[in-house]
Amino acid sequence: MKFYQLKQDPSPRYTGNLNASHPWGLPGVEPCPTCKCGGAGTGLEYPCVDLSGLPPHELKKLSDFWPVPPAEIERLRELVRPLAPKGAVLEPGTLFGPLKGTGLGYFGQLFMEDPWSLCVRREALEQLKEAGLRGLHGCPIQVRFRTKHAPELFEMQLEMHGLYHPDCLPPDRKPPCPTCGNEFFTRPDPVILDAASLPSDLDLFRLRQGSTNILASERFVETVRRLELDGVLFQELEVR
Repeated sequence: MKFYQLKQDPSPRYTGNLNASHPWGLPGVEPCPTCKCGGAGTGLEYPCVDLSGLPPHELKKLSDFWPVPPAEIERLRELVRPLAPKGAVLEPGTLFGPLKGTGLGYFGQLFMEDPWSLCVRREALEQLKEAGLRGLHGCPIQVRFRTKHAPELFEMQLEMHGLYHPDCLPPDRKPPCPTCGNEFFTRPDPVILDAASLPSDLDLFRLRQGSTNILASERFVETVRRLELDGVLFQELEVR
């Protein structure tokens, strides 16, 4: 099975832009006393998760992304966990709820505002599901469009699977921090995926060891091309 990374199509005709954000999220974390790393990660988004039923004072804390102590992150993580999908990765900076804001421009059938975010028009999502593709869970965005023919976009909520193969990682890299577990490496170039870590029952997912990367199976790519859906490009990744 081949696997591909999704990338935004840079063609000038795609002028779509979303000035929108998620309503809730886990705040950043204060620097670790051991490795001094802190802040918040990027790419972890669960738009289908509704936190509106939590107490107002907790929602206030989940709307402020200023770094907090690790103990508070852990408390908020366990507060959110029952509402999140089974197996969800809940790191500092994880975002929840549908995108809200404004939008303008022309959007393809598939749209990537950022490398870690994928939206699909309703009609395209229906076609992909009818084709039998797996792992397609979308949340309608709550965006006001300043255009006559506004698209009906769904942001995809993606499971996390897959690791880098050891062959593409530096042999002398540091072990994870014993206090916070932070891994000290950047995205390898070129990327090689560990075949044993990739899902066999999903056609669209987020890379677990690199959450800013959205990956698709060969079936997904072939279906998108057959249906002539536009807006994204695919880069094949090596698998070992």
